[in-house]
Amino acid sequence: MELVTILLSTIVIFFLINVFRNKKQGKYKNFPPGPKPLPILGNILMLDMSKPYKTFCQLSKEYGTIFSVQIGMTKIVILCGYDTIKDALINNAEVFSDRPHNPMFSKSIKEHGIVFANGENWKVMRRFALSTLRDYGMGKKSLENRIVKEAECLVEKLKSYGGKPFDNFNSLNAAVTNIIVSILFSKRFDYEDPTILRLMGLLTENIKLLGSPWVRLYNSFPSLMDRLPGGHRTIFKNLREYQSFIRATFTKYKKELDVNNQRNLIDAFLAKQQEGKLDSTQYYHNENLTALVGDLFVAGMDTAPSTLRWGLLLMIKYPEIQKKVQNEIDKVIGSAQPQMEHRKQMPYTDAVIHEIQRFGDITPTTVPHAASQDVTFRGYFIPKGTAILPILYSVHKDKEYFEKPDEFYPEHFLDSEGNFKKTEAFIPFSIGRRSCVGELLAKTELFLFFTSLLQHLTFNAPPGAKLDLTPAPGTTNSPKPFEICAISRT
Repeated sequence: MELVTILLSTIVIFFLINVFRNKKQGKYKNFPPGPKPLPILGNILMLDMSKPYKTFCQLSKEYGTIFSVQIGMTKIVILCGYDTIKDALINNAEVFSDRPHNPMFSKSIKEHGIVFANGENWKVMRRFALSTLRDYGMGKKSLENRIVKEAECLVEKLKSYGGKPFDNFNSLNAAVTNIIVSILFSKRFDYEDPTILRLMGLLTENIKLLGSPWVRLYNSFPSLMDRLPGGHRTIFKNLREYQSFIRATFTKYKKELDVNNQRNLIDAFLAKQQEGKLDSTQYYHNENLTALVGDLFVAGMDTAPSTLRWGLLLMIKYPEIQKKVQNEIDKVIGSAQPQMEHRKQMPYTDAVIHEIQRFGDITPTTVPHAASQDVTFRGYFIPKGTAILPILYSVHKDKEYFEKPDEFYPEHFLDSEGNFKKTEAFIPFSIGRRSCVGELLAKTELFLFFTSLLQHLTFNAPPGAKLDLTPAPGTTNSPKPFEICAISRT
């Protein structure tokens, strides 16, 4: 009875807050238009809750490339189309580079690290991350060699199945994750190591749950949802376990630290703590370290591995494309080790990798942005603090830039003479100040892993398998689990 009373009281309070907010919103002239929201729920019932970006693209046909929706009691401005997104994130970067308040991550991460941070803390952490990633190999030959060696380990692992069907998820994810692990922790995990399998399991489950209605409900009604069971509790539990691993790791590294012989990103951060400057206590504290390592680990574990899994799925779906890639690899690389310098001589392979990223569309939206001040943007008034959600899916599926947006078509990135063709509307890592800090690392991983795998192996579907190109549920667009056969080419 007590719970029922609490629920009813909470709903009434939220209803009154919702009415007040809507009235307050109404005083703004020229706020972006959008569908009429229901009390409390907003526009939730009209959204495809598993893939809301698809609903947003449909709504843009009615309301234009700038419109608003209401999720619970939160107004969100949606941006669709390359021109509009570029105008916001490049031409008006100063205004649209903040992050909005997010109850779920404010509770668990408290705006530390990079992804959910704002202001000077974000600037300091981003500068540190970029410079340290470069120091430990990003864009350098040393990291290329490390990736190639890891790719060789992965090839041998896949060969060990003897051409029989297997689920590629753990081996492929662990191999690519080992690259960011080497930068963060200066170590490598075996593919069956229970630690890496557990960490990948925690993060995979959270990525799936973050795309569920539980998160949208929590962010709309945090006080209510804190009292109720559901997927949001699993997310918090997984985050606590994951953060405990990070804290235990850097606590151990702190005892071993030699500031004159820094081994990895964690050592570099701990060395900053000991400099005795104002920044040392203001920004280089343990909460920022935990969040920063978490941000980089998640990015390294999800985006590139998921893209490679899309690549393998598409190669077995389109064996003629796989054969053309292998022919180019044989012609340009032969039996030598793949290197980034080969990419300029391999326009078809480069086009295929770009098309895998476009078609797979791992991140169909960016992490939400926010207006840092009141602004009039393209004729619409957007008040300070309003959440802004750019829909990258609307760009990568735009017929204006991609002739066959719903098909896998490498010719999107080739000119009439077969040369690689850049396309400005290709933005899988987003654009502007909040673009992915690991973009260069991810590009290097994708080329070297993809060419190494196809250099040594041919991938086929198991007999009778049905290949499903529908993305799995989740906040990112990963392929659904599938089995594959890897046949040695040597």
